[in-house]
Amino acid sequence: MTYLDYQATTPLAPEAFDAMLPWLRDHHANPHSPHVAGRKAKAAVEVARDHVASLFGTGGHVAFTSGATEALNWAIQRTDGPIVTLATEHAAVLDTCAAMAAQGRSVTVLPVGPDGLMDLETARAAIEPGTGLVAAMLVNNEIGVIQPIAALAEIAKAAGALFLCDAVQGYGRVQIPPHCDLIAVSAHKIHGPKGIGALWVRDGVYLAPLLYGGGQETLGRSGTLSPALCAGFGTAARLMAERRVADAAHVADLSRRALDRLEGWIVNGAQEPRYHGNLNVRRDGLDVARLMSSLRDVAFSAGSACASGSGRSSHVLRAIGLRDAQARSSIRIGFGRYTQADELCAAIDRIAAMAESQRIAA
Repeated sequence: MTYLDYQATTPLAPEAFDAMLPWLRDHHANPHSPHVAGRKAKAAVEVARDHVASLFGTGGHVAFTSGATEALNWAIQRTDGPIVTLATEHAAVLDTCAAMAAQGRSVTVLPVGPDGLMDLETARAAIEPGTGLVAAMLVNNEIGVIQPIAALAEIAKAAGALFLCDAVQGYGRVQIPPHCDLIAVSAHKIHGPKGIGALWVRDGVYLAPLLYGGGQETLGRSGTLSPALCAGFGTAARLMAERRVADAAHVADLSRRALDRLEGWIVNGAQEPRYHGNLNVRRDGLDVARLMSSLRDVAFSAGSACASGSGRSSHVLRAIGLRDAQARSSIRIGFGRYTQADELCAAIDRIAAMAESQRIAA
């Protein structure tokens, strides 16, 4: 199997697996217990927290969560006032905003251009004094474009609003700009384990808990933490910091090789600024379901894994102006640290050949 679906999830780093194993096999104490075994587990959690926090810069607090979905829900549900967000956000943001709107909270969803990028003047007009929260994604999970988060956060700050950054796809890969107040991340998108994420909260920002109970975690989140998941997350974050330059060079090389082989395909969204480990491309008239059925040993996608069972075409591709048929003729190819150049090139060649055979047969 050639795995080209890094936006859905990344392979677990061997070092992260090794860091988790003792806490799965040998140590079972609750990290919130006061005895020696519990304090040892707590120490492992805090080491992991420091590694995760290091990718945010200085200051703030990192609260571990069950994943980015919980982190985003927490940030949106436990802030006040009108919300401004983008049409290309992840469902965890858009659906939560819709739920808030159903409860009477004002929600403004800003459009994006054909390149997938928001217009700052449109944002400036919408983010007025009195806005409570502005929420935007750093790197889009479907088309890979990088939004002007620094400028948007400045606009939010000038209006007195809090700024929430969904940094799931960019964490450890793209510099997180200053002036963010809340940042949501996920371990399994950086070669860590599934089932754990984090919400970073700027010093001086208070959020009421989303989950009530024992209040074990920092910022009052309730629930028993898994030292194994924390250790895996922390190790993955440390590796992202250590390998940032090498990973970026490897991804850039893979992207160039892939694009060279996709002659006649159209890249959806801006080619710059973009995270180059995400290629969303289309070939009009392509039957994506048939393509995927013909290449069962190549793992790529037709869009977000979270929406794959909905039967709808991608809301992101529709938001950049694609017709439904164009959106349905698009595929997402994702690669990264553990992708070998020869396997990527072979898979791309097979995808291109199969697409061409469809065109000839049509």
